[in-house]
Amino acid sequence: MKRGLFTPLAILAALAFCLGPAFGADIELAKKSHIQKILSRGELRVGFESGYMPFEMTNKKGDFIGFDIDFAKRMAKAMGVKFVPVNTSYDGIIPALVTDKFDIIMSGMTITQERNLKVTFADPYIVVGQTILLNNKHAGTVKSYKDLNDPKYTLTSRMGTTGEQSIKRMIPKATYKGFESEAEAGLEVINGKADALVYDLPFIGILYASQGQGRTVFLDKPFTYEPLAWAINPGDPDFLNFLNNFLSQSKGDGFYEKVYNKWILSSDWKKELQ
Repeated sequence: MKRGLFTPLAILAALAFCLGPAFGADIELAKKSHIQKILSRGELRVGFESGYMPFEMTNKKGDFIGFDIDFAKRMAKAMGVKFVPVNTSYDGIIPALVTDKFDIIMSGMTITQERNLKVTFADPYIVVGQTILLNNKHAGTVKSYKDLNDPKYTLTSRMGTTGEQSIKRMIPKATYKGFESEAEAGLEVINGKADALVYDLPFIGILYASQGQGRTVFLDKPFTYEPLAWAINPGDPDFLNFLNNFLSQSKGDGFYEKVYNKWILSSDWKKELQ
């Protein structure tokens, strides 16, 4: 028997013939996976919006850094391809994925049922929740989000985020003022022009530590449950399987703990920012 007679393609064809149409359909599905496009292109294009501390930011050199960025770079390395960052507006990030502007969203995105109708989420890589940065003038009188459910209070958040959604859903009577960035929304509270910022726990903790102490109160107990996950286009079980196994491996070999300690538990990275 000649060597090389049973090539991988020949084996797959033989199996497809023996096992029937269902197996053949699985092979065709594997060929259509976006993973094949990434490998053929030699690039992993990662969509995010810089500015969400500590997940994706821009340092003094103009390089992208952060929790998600470290994972994106390792993912590209695991695939044997080049990491290509695609910084894009968050309010258009899902349409950009759908229209193939990049391969995956790695941008601190909260899993919601509405978003899940448009994209497929991998397993959550971290769980956060909405917390409150309160102007000092309300210290002692406002103890939870429920106390802010009154038109006399002006609340801020970033437009298009789960912070905004939480205000409209859980604190509907409050006066809402949306901003293009979470930093602007926070400064409005720190400067006394609004009563409270509602936003993700990691960001508010960083903002309070860096600028808010003495001028604000940090109500740090989350009042929502928000798992963050990477998102891809629907109908790609092979890509989803790769992502979940990649995350599991990262947690098992110590990489996750290293990155978590660097970006979530420490604030040394702030000196790198613009």
